[in-house]
Amino acid sequence: MARKPVKARTTKPKTKAGPALTHIGASGEARMVDVSDKPATERLAVAEGRVVMTRATLDLIVSGNAKKGDVLGTARIAGIMAAKRTSELIPLCHPLALSKVTVDIEPDARLPGCLVRASVKVSGPTGVEMEALTAVTVACLTIYDMIKAVERGVRIEGIHLVEKLGGKSGHYRA
Repeated sequence: MARKPVKARTTKPKTKAGPALTHIGASGEARMVDVSDKPATERLAVAEGRVVMTRATLDLIVSGNAKKGDVLGTARIAGIMAAKRTSELIPLCHPLALSKVTVDIEPDARLPGCLVRASVKVSGPTGVEMEALTAVTVACLTIYDMIKAVERGVRIEGIHLVEKLGGKSGHYRA
């Protein structure tokens, strides 16, 4: 009895929890998603996180008297640089020619601490959520690094995607 030829799988495998994971092949191997057939569209992602500390440490940052220098300015640059290098840090992430990266850091006496927010924009076939999340994460880590000699108990919290625009899945807002 002749066997039927096995047809190559062209659809994404389903998981028990719902839609398939796009970075997992049919045999379970990790793979980079092929975006060559996707149209280039304008895409935007916004992420945020918090760095929580004592009021005294926040006052030191705001006054500009931290021993390592300008904490907020350094963290802002670190976040921008990190967004640009996301594909070197996150396996299977596409390298993208980013058109805009902003990192805003607001001291917040109510935390007390700093609210870090990154916005990343690209015109391309894939989104920039990972770049926005990486920018926020590295900016928060930089704040910690610059003040750890003063306060080791600083907490980095709540890093998450706030908004995503563009692409097939459309608009997402947390």
